[in-house]
Amino acid sequence: MPYQFTQQGLEVQESVRRYMEHVIYPNEETFYNQLAEVGTDGYPPIMDKLKAAALERGLWNLFLPHLKADHPGTPLSNLDYAPVSEMLGRVGFASEALNCNAPDTGNMEILNLYGSDTVKAEWLAPLLAGEIRSAFSMTEPDVASSDATNIGLSIERDGDEYVLNGRKWFSSGARAERCKVLIVMGKTNPNASRHLQQSMIVVPKDTPGVELGMDPHVFGYNERGGHPEIIYRDVRVPVDNLLGEEGGGFAISQARLGPGRIHHCMRSIGVAERALELMVTRSLERTTFGTSLARKGLIQDWIAESRIEIDMAREYVLKTAHLMDTVGNRAAATEISGIKVAIPNMTLRVIDRAIQVHGAAGVTQFYPLASMYAHQRTLRIADGPDEVHKMTIARREIMKHQPDFRMHDPR
Repeated sequence: MPYQFTQQGLEVQESVRRYMEHVIYPNEETFYNQLAEVGTDGYPPIMDKLKAAALERGLWNLFLPHLKADHPGTPLSNLDYAPVSEMLGRVGFASEALNCNAPDTGNMEILNLYGSDTVKAEWLAPLLAGEIRSAFSMTEPDVASSDATNIGLSIERDGDEYVLNGRKWFSSGARAERCKVLIVMGKTNPNASRHLQQSMIVVPKDTPGVELGMDPHVFGYNERGGHPEIIYRDVRVPVDNLLGEEGGGFAISQARLGPGRIHHCMRSIGVAERALELMVTRSLERTTFGTSLARKGLIQDWIAESRIEIDMAREYVLKTAHLMDTVGNRAAATEISGIKVAIPNMTLRVIDRAIQVHGAAGVTQFYPLASMYAHQRTLRIADGPDEVHKMTIARREIMKHQPDFRMHDPR
């Protein structure tokens, strides 16, 4: 399918390329040194310098195609944003420096589309300004949350307030000092049809009854802001905090997760590119049995396979971004599910080869590969596990031949 970047997109891509070269890469070591000092829930001071440099260049809120002109930023189409997000994915904190980081991107999108004027003024505005962070509170420890209709947290109307009771976890980033607001999915009407039971609501993190519980680590890593359990005990918020209408939570979650999934894939291609660079560099530096690793046929095969796989994956993502821009997220659902399966798996293969070329060093904290692998492995579960996305793709393919096909045999 033909697609073409706009002139604005090309200019922004070049600006981001220069920004990465002159601002992000020279400050990587400083960022991680400061992070070690302030802790994973803190805020490295260098980030303010990085943000100021991005704002000065107009590189801000690039991800939000529905952004209104009265907010700071240069929103791009999904297609124009894809190469930008790929470049940012090469360095873990780069997206935050341009205010294009998950989960804030998805949260800002739905606050922008579904929030009341009060919610937008109180929470969307400071998020767009990069002054605070947010968390998305959907996954629950007691149910298979890949089926969103399993969600059990209750949201009950009581006069001019909603009352929340339940448990969540993997609310990524919620432990961070700068995380001030939570977007919570729960059930407002358990008796409605399966996809109309859920609603989404905005909950300030300091609301009475909100308590942070256990903090699961991912492959032993304690990531920035954590992935904590959040316990909601008789948490009261104004009815104005509801996003959209009662019963609209499932539809909103799908609207949020579509762009979120492609952003993950865009960044993952950047991760794969950096892993390939590290693989090649290491192969040139290391010698075994009298020749450099780069001269070994097997290593050359790994390098070539990685190059081919990355370029194929990029084309898949660009095609999907183009479809999202032209026919909409719903019509591009098969492609969105497809890249969500294909890209993390491709990136894992490239990282695995790079680790092997690095030998023992590849699994240590002295190289980024182990951390990259751990994060990419979680993407096979986050925003829907591979198996659910494959089920969706298969069902749509079968329905081309049998339009009335259903997952449950009526017999």
